[in-house]
Amino acid sequence: MSDGVAVETEGLVKVFGGNRAVDGVDLRVPAGTVYGLLGPNGAGKTTAVKMLATLLRPDEGRARVFGHDVVAEADTVRGRVSLTGQYASVDEDLTGTENLVLLARLLGHGRPAARDRSAQLLDAFGLAEAADRQVKHYSGGMRRRIDIAASILNTPDLLFLDEPTTGLDPRSRNQVWDIVRAVVDQGTTVLLTTQYLDEADQLASRIAVIDHGRVIAEGTKGELKASVGSGSVHVRLRDPEQRPEAGRVLTTALNAEVQFDPDPVALTATVNGHGTDLGAAEQAARALAELARAGITVDNFALGQPSLDEVFLALTDRKGPAA
Repeated sequence: MSDGVAVETEGLVKVFGGNRAVDGVDLRVPAGTVYGLLGPNGAGKTTAVKMLATLLRPDEGRARVFGHDVVAEADTVRGRVSLTGQYASVDEDLTGTENLVLLARLLGHGRPAARDRSAQLLDAFGLAEAADRQVKHYSGGMRRRIDIAASILNTPDLLFLDEPTTGLDPRSRNQVWDIVRAVVDQGTTVLLTTQYLDEADQLASRIAVIDHGRVIAEGTKGELKASVGSGSVHVRLRDPEQRPEAGRVLTTALNAEVQFDPDPVALTATVNGHGTDLGAAEQAARALAELARAGITVDNFALGQPSLDEVFLALTDRKGPAA
């Protein structure tokens, strides 16, 4: 294990019957960062996390957490990690305070220290006013926050967050994101699994894209976006009936596949530079001129970096209807 690396895996495999849920995953997670495992449902994200957290035994390959083998040194690994799963792990019939005090006592805190630590976390996570209410009366966002609070009663070196914002409203998601950032600021490494591309974009410094149990791409957000093109053209038309023709014009002008967005007057294409020495801006300008020559009225035209949504669709070939 190299210095500064929290997690390192080599050829990690887990098989359930005939299904290779994790199929040769290699990861290298820098310490002190948020590392994102991005992929759709069933991609193998949760299975990989369970192996790293010593809850499942790998069938092949090797994994180390801060240099400790997850099989041979499982107890040592467990002492340095914490896991917040997809579903609430607290007791809904207990209050917020009772849940945290109980878990703190199980972790070895004395009674006064357990109450002090619980009160500190409830206040930090905006749950002080709900401390004496049963958790079953908490909102979804409040439950996720107390779940994370329970995971850091003893500050872990590595925190696994398995799809922590699934089903939450935008405000609650932002609150959880703020908590994740605060945890990392305190020195904890976070390995985040998510199927939300904007969540990975917001939080992770490096991202591994997983599909069918394999890592199909890895890098910083900028590296992943650059891998599918140097720019993304977004067009809004005045007349939706002109969209098919606009798609054909853009396909020729940009030498790229054009996607019809859900908005009936919107199209998107990635500027990839194939077959031309022009830069992204020059290609976009030429495409706009071609649309005007074709008599197509454009209300809005923008050039930006590809989104992680476009990166994921390009990498997994899960494309929408093309022009």
